[in-house]
Amino acid sequence: MEKSWSFHIGPVYFDGAVLAMITLTCTIIFGLVFWASRKMTLRPKGKQNVLEWVIDFVNGIAKDNMGATESRRYSLFVFVLFAFVFVSNNIGLLTKIKGSNDVSYWKSPTADVGVTLTLSLIVALVATLAGMRRFGFKGYIKHVFFTPAAMLPMNIMEEFVNFLSLALRLFGNIFAGEIVINLIAQVGNSHIYYLPVAILLEVGWTAFSIFIGALQSYVFVLLSSMYINAKIAEE
Repeated sequence: MEKSWSFHIGPVYFDGAVLAMITLTCTIIFGLVFWASRKMTLRPKGKQNVLEWVIDFVNGIAKDNMGATESRRYSLFVFVLFAFVFVSNNIGLLTKIKGSNDVSYWKSPTADVGVTLTLSLIVALVATLAGMRRFGFKGYIKHVFFTPAAMLPMNIMEEFVNFLSLALRLFGNIFAGEIVINLIAQVGNSHIYYLPVAILLEVGWTAFSIFIGALQSYVFVLLSSMYINAKIAEE
């Protein structure tokens, strides 16, 4: 596994590459949304049309799983979640920056399991707070864990499995994609005769990775909206 640039503040160590890429990802998203939303008109075209299409697409995912009324409450959260995951999945495909001793300075944030676990935790917290607001604390505990009461052990396990699977599915796909890209790059660097083949493989795998990154963004938002709806649905 490649090493990342890290630093520490006192006894606490931080992954500098991940923090830098998360900051860059947020900056890219804010910049694109700010640029596309300037001088908006009632008849959208160009950049405004693209932004509105993305928002409608993401809101459609939430609406299909949460209903029209509930999805409006979480539309901003779902859009930000989709945008962050999509950019994070693909930003590591742009280039590779490594220093001495094979230390990485550029990577996809979602290729780090700590990031995907944090995203999954955020979704779990939002779903839990939404359920408590709907049913109250006691009502939420009964709704999630004691319906029916005989299924309490399975319901507890389900919550833990949902949390882990949401994070590890995203991490596994993006991390594996970056590993393959690194392997192809090493083949191209090993001998000049392999370089043309490595370039073709790199281009093809990058295109496939972009598709996988977009697909995983869709799946992550789809499952997140389903998890939130499971906490607030009456049935």
